[in-house]
Amino acid sequence: LEFRRVLFRSRIIMKKKMLAILLSTAVLSGALTGCSRSSKAPESAAQPTAAPSADAAASEETGASGTDSQGVLPAEGTDGPETVTVILDYVANTNHTGMFVALYQGYYAEEGLEVNIIEPTEGATATLVAVGKGDFGISYQEDVTIARTSADPLPIKAIAAIIQHNTSGFATYEGKGIKSPKDFEGKTYAGWGGPGEEAVLNAVMTKDGADFSKLNMVISDGSGFEALKDKADIMWFYEAWDNVKCQMNDFPIDYMPVRELDERLDYYTPVIIASDDTLKNKPELVKKFLAATEKGYQYAIENPETGAAILQRYAPDYPLEMLEISQNYLADKYMEDADRWGVMKDEVWDRYTEFMMEYGVIDKLIPASDCYTNEFLPE
Repeated sequence: LEFRRVLFRSRIIMKKKMLAILLSTAVLSGALTGCSRSSKAPESAAQPTAAPSADAAASEETGASGTDSQGVLPAEGTDGPETVTVILDYVANTNHTGMFVALYQGYYAEEGLEVNIIEPTEGATATLVAVGKGDFGISYQEDVTIARTSADPLPIKAIAAIIQHNTSGFATYEGKGIKSPKDFEGKTYAGWGGPGEEAVLNAVMTKDGADFSKLNMVISDGSGFEALKDKADIMWFYEAWDNVKCQMNDFPIDYMPVRELDERLDYYTPVIIASDDTLKNKPELVKKFLAATEKGYQYAIENPETGAAILQRYAPDYPLEMLEISQNYLADKYMEDADRWGVMKDEVWDRYTEFMMEYGVIDKLIPASDCYTNEFLPE
């Protein structure tokens, strides 16, 4: 009964419900075209799923018991919980585990928050957050910088880095002899068409003495890593996701982390964002949300396999083995080289902003302080 109450109070609203929101914000959603990377996410992720069942709550696999810690209700005579909407950047995956842990373990409820985690509609997360359709969203440093420097700036700001270092890179099928960006000449790259994608490829090829004009760029058809055999030569992969799928399918790849190709590419991805209005008018809400979220990520760091099992309750289409491998990898990445979860640095923002300016992704520089803040993170 307690877990049923939690599910009612802290439900997962999936993509179909978001369609209704978009119909009322269709004019606004176009503003984010070129500022979102939702198509960049894993290519064969799960379809929208319902929240876990009451029967699943009894499972000992997660170590969560379905007690009052999962459904803390306000004291008699007090106001009810404050409703919070979080818009993901894609379907639920291990980048988001800390939030689902905080939801399942009752950390949000303990802060007096009723948190709804929803999937985005195509290319709309930053726009929806900017106009108040969501209190928080999942985005990327690149997208926040573009949003803030566009002709019609979006009033959003990053408030926490989910992962401290860029865990993505270029992958090729082993045996094709593509070992560095120099070897990209005359090859075909299949990507998602993001605004900074061409700039990154141009930069790493030029730095390696290659001619960027000799690279053939196409939009990925969504067929996944198998495309590297005969449809494309190079794709942009995520170590905690695509590389894990290749490993599980005995698909051999050569992999080049972008952070090792150019230090400026070691930017924050993903990040949690909020609107300027939320930060100004609801600072205590932001602090409560981040305090509970930080607890969720700390739990995932200390208990990666249990965290994976909790995530699977909300995303049951993923194999548990895959989530465990991914979660064990990310457990060391969430706070790598940082003294606390979520913290960001000016130098990381400034380096990538200058890179984007140099390659024409943005047309003006912007101070890091205009793009992010550590103000609301727990001490």
